[in-house]
Amino acid sequence: MKQEKAPECYTPAEDEPFMNDRQLEYFRAKLLAWKSDLLSESKETIEGLQDGTRNIPDIADRASEETDRALELRTRDRQRKLVAKIDSALRRIEEGEYGYCEATGEPISLKRLDARPIATMSLEAQERHERREKVHRDD
Repeated sequence: MKQEKAPECYTPAEDEPFMNDRQLEYFRAKLLAWKSDLLSESKETIEGLQDGTRNIPDIADRASEETDRALELRTRDRQRKLVAKIDSALRRIEEGEYGYCEATGEPISLKRLDARPIATMSLEAQERHERREKVHRDD
């Protein structure tokens, strides 16, 4: 698999057309590089778990090993979900929907996208969503 790398000499700017070709390519490369890193870490985790399947006679050591394995598996599951979100963002780039808030249709700020390229909502819409979620959770 070809290792993608975000172009270092280019940073999206607010004073250029939103989601122009350069910006789309910048975010595509950034997402692909992130995905590649996650998949590489995932492969290392799986290899580590396979190497770790051994019989440990001491019960405390065995319990510690099982706790470590459970933590690794939870981390792996989080990474799997993150890869799915990256794939979704890459799909939105292809479909011309990337960078626009799914709640309002307004552009998501470039700073937010640079910090969290999988963002699907503007900061304001995300905060409203989280406040509503918290209210419903408290009921």
